[in-house]
Amino acid sequence: MRKPIYFTIAGTNHYYGSDFMKVGMSVRLVKDHKNDYDKEAIAVKMDGLDTVGYVANSHYTVLGESYSAGRLYDKIHKNARGTILYVLPQGVVCRLDERSLR
Repeated sequence: MRKPIYFTIAGTNHYYGSDFMKVGMSVRLVKDHKNDYDKEAIAVKMDGLDTVGYVANSHYTVLGESYSAGRLYDKIHKNARGTILYVLPQGVVCRLDERSLR
C-alpha cells in the first residue's frame, strides 16, 4: 500500500466558494494544458459545476503535507480523482485516489 498523497484546492473564491464542499465529496483533477500562467496547472472540477478551483502550486497556498501541482503533475493521468478530507478557510485538503497515479 502506498503512502497517501494529499493536495490542496486553492482559488475557490474565484468560482463557487467552498461553503458547499463537504468531507467525502469527490473531485476530478484535469491537467490544464491551455493555462497561459502555469504550465503545470491542474484544474479541480465537480460534477454539475465544472471548475471549482485549482490544485495549489505555491508555498503560500499549499497546506500541510499536500503536494503542489508541480509535484503532482507528472504523477497523475490526464484525468484523476480525489476525495475532500478537510474544508478550511485557507483551502480544501483532499486525498488523491490511488488509481489516479501513473
